[in-house]
Amino acid sequence: EFAVSRAEEMVASGVDIIDIGGESTRPGSPSVPVAEELARVMPALYALQETGKALSVDTCKPEVMREAIIAGADMINDINGFQAPGAIEAVVNSDCGLCVMHMQGTPQDMQAQPVYTDVVAEVIAFLRERIAALEAAGVDRERICVDPGLGFGKTVEHNYALLKNTERIADELGLPVLIGLSRKSMIGAVTGRPVEERLAGSLAGALAAVAQGAKIIRVHDVAETVDALKVWRAATID
Repeated sequence: EFAVSRAEEMVASGVDIIDIGGESTRPGSPSVPVAEELARVMPALYALQETGKALSVDTCKPEVMREAIIAGADMINDINGFQAPGAIEAVVNSDCGLCVMHMQGTPQDMQAQPVYTDVVAEVIAFLRERIAALEAAGVDRERICVDPGLGFGKTVEHNYALLKNTERIADELGLPVLIGLSRKSMIGAVTGRPVEERLAGSLAGALAAVAQGAKIIRVHDVAETVDALKVWRAATID
């Protein structure tokens, strides 16, 4: 009931894609058993099909991917970049969209000590390799978008370097870029605000991401972000 209520609010606010996840991916979060994740995700996926909006399922488990696709998911959003054994096989014969994300480590340890020589180049190289693996298996390139994974095994400096280079990531890979920074610690690091007070910072981050070339923005505050984007477009686009 809560999922449906929240989805209806998001639809009224102007959402384009509703992302459904049954496993927290916050730093330090434990993994959830497949059966429990399915029990969380599938009822919501079925219940939200009447919203008329695209439905994305956030999972790195091939079993959940398969069930979600059968149930009509429009996108599979994998924080693990479809690296799990069987992940590519689970999605290859469908026509749903695929979001390939970069993460250093796992949610349990990713923020322990992230290290890169050149974070932008290394993230691009990883995403390029995963795109090639999907294409080699028979996935149409037009089904794919990429996510540099802000907050997933990155320091604050790494996150902002990637945000500033969103256009470079899009240009080098030739694919749409999804950016998710809403309420994240990279906002708190700059503003000093706790998570419940990061709306203004999240809106600024969303506008910066779009200005840098992001095509999809993953947010918590849909109505506020839609309004901010409308004003930004009116002021900047002829």
